[in-house]
Parts: sequence; structure tokens; C-alpha cells
Amino acid sequence: MATKRGKKYEDALKLVDREKVYNVEEAIELVKKTAVANFDETVELAARLGVDPKKADQQIRGAVVLPNGTGKTQRVLVFAKGDKAKEAEAAGADFVGEEDMINKVSQGWLDFDVVVATPDMMAQVGKLGRVLGPKGLMPNPKTGTVTFEVEKAVNEIKAGKVEYRVDKAGNIHVPLGKTSFDNDKLVENFKTMMDTLMKAKPAAAKGTYLRNVSLAATMGPGLKINVSGYKL
Repeated sequence: MATKRGKKYEDALKLVDREKVYNVEEAIELVKKTAVANFDETVELAARLGVDPKKADQQIRGAVVLPNGTGKTQRVLVFAKGDKAKEAEAAGADFVGEEDMINKVSQGWLDFDVVVATPDMMAQVGKLGRVLGPKGLMPNPKTGTVTFEVEKAVNEIKAGKVEYRVDKAGNIHVPLGKTSFDNDKLVENFKTMMDTLMKAKPAAAKGTYLRNVSLAATMGPGLKINVSGYKL
């Protein structure tokens, strides 16, 4: 059964040539025109990669600070103690604690977007795997969220750090900013993300690495992007 779409979406779809491969500058302009919701939609990048995520040497995961941020203020929870807890508070972390916070999260409290933990806290934080894992909130050294450099971690997250992770089908989805952003800022964020994905290419990946890339507003149709300049 076909999904019923609203009139606004159908009207937005008429602006898009589904067969065309757009340059990023042109695409971003069109993404803004096809953002039909009555809120400031997120511009999202979706990339299909030629990797086999089932193989450990082809799992792609990391984080990057977008030069113009994402337009969303992230609520940061830091698990740390002593001087590192004070450092987290001074850096602007929204919530800081150790056993008290671990107990609170274990009871179902999840009013945060990103979790940072110092390495000496991970034995205790590991107990929260069942709560944080399914929501993608578990701290991880690959994304810079298990670190003693607490101030740096919090500052980067607040500045617009985004995490990326390939799913089981070889896809990556990341936010690039809001439709209210200037076009050039969204283009710059796009190029930063693409450069990051290219650098993340596993040596074991065979064939075409960058299969296809699309951009869309939260509630809008997807536009295929010309990525010929990025192909290896």
C-alpha cells in the first residue's frame, strides 16, 4: 500500500526532478524550497557506502565538528569525578556526576543528547549499556566521548560536533544544519562531512566506496547529489 502524502509534500515533490543529479549548491537551494513544515527543518545528508558493516575492518564510526554547527544545542551529560567533574561544569556541561547520575540514568532518566565519560568511570558507566546502547548514547573512544580531555569534548559538542555511524545496510545519516542557515554555511558543512567520510574509507572496502548521496529537509523529498569530485 502506497504511503499517503500531504498536499504540501506533493507540491514540494513537483519542484524536484527525481532523475536529476544536483550540484550541492543547487540542491541546498532546492532543499530549502521543499521544506514545507511549519518549523525550522534540519537539512540531512544520507550516504550509501560500498562497505560490508558485518566485517569489523569495514565498520565506519566517528565524529566531526561541523564548521557552522547544526543549529541544535546539545544537552551534554558528563560522567566524571573530582577535578574532571569541575572541568566539565566550567566547560558548560548540562549535567555532571558519577554514581548519583549513573543511578538516575539506570532508573530511566534520559533528558540529554550526548554522554561523555572519563576512562576511569567506564567500568561503572558500562552497567548502563542496556539503557544507553539502544539509543546510541553509549560513550565511545572512536567518537571522542571517552576521554580525560573533558573541556575539549564538551566544547566540541556544543560547537556542533556530529557523530556518524554506518548502519547494517551500509548507510550513514547525519544532520548538516537548519534550513534557516545561509546556503554557503550549509555547503561548507556538507563539504566538511564529505571530506570526513572519504578519509574514513576502510582499506578493506572493495569496489565503489561512495555509492550515492542525497540531501533532504526533515519533511521534504530527497535530492540526489553529484559526488563525482569525491569518488576514489
